[in-house]
Amino acid sequence: MPPGERLLQKISATRTFARIAPHFIPALDRAVHRLTGGKVLLSAQMLPGVILTATGARSGQPRRTPLACVPQEDGGWLLIGSNFGRPGHPAWTGNLLKNPEAEVSWRGRDIPVRARLLTGEERARAWRAALAFWPPYAAYQARVEREIRLFRLERR
Repeated sequence: MPPGERLLQKISATRTFARIAPHFIPALDRAVHRLTGGKVLLSAQMLPGVILTATGARSGQPRRTPLACVPQEDGGWLLIGSNFGRPGHPAWTGNLLKNPEAEVSWRGRDIPVRARLLTGEERARAWRAALAFWPPYAAYQARVEREIRLFRLERR
């Protein structure tokens, strides 16, 4: 692992990062994504990322959220509802629970997907894969009492 990546993981596992990052990383990602015609996500320089467009659970309106993801070998994605280790589930997870049909922008392409909340052994396998991919997820889970939601996105 490159030294810079180790430092980035250490910083991203801190409570300070959890307090600050949700206020600027998504906004910066959305702006850069829009300005580059969907080709660039700044946070994807650290981790692969998608822009998820899901239907709001209460509003019914499209909600665009930049998210880190774990690309799957079959062309799908694993999304981790860590909320940077903050107490509540991120809003996008509630949106997917109510409206699993969504869309992701991946490398400049808009792709229709269907989300599925993972449970049981399937969730346990996915969680191990997520921790191997980005170890700070363990620090996020240790800070919260809720079980972090994991979703599998499959192409429609």
